[in-house]
Amino acid sequence: MAPLAGTELIHTPMQLYRHLLRCCRQLPSAAMQQHYRHAIRQVSLSRVLIDEDDPERIQMIIQRAVKDAEWILDKVRVAG
Repeated sequence: MAPLAGTELIHTPMQLYRHLLRCCRQLPSAAMQQHYRHAIRQVSLSRVLIDEDDPERIQMIIQRAVKDAEWILDKVRVAG
């Protein structure tokens, strides 16, 4: 599947956070949306990305998070 729209514009942890929350809206059930929103908030509140200083490491984390979100959305689409 093609990458999600707007993923090339994600450069900061805050942009990633907002992007992932928008991805949650594409999930089919309210329970799934709530589960993933909670998980996203937990990771954001743990300051994993905010405390990271290395720009390369931040980009690696962002790319991985976007790929994971795409995988989850693809899995839901195939199952649905």
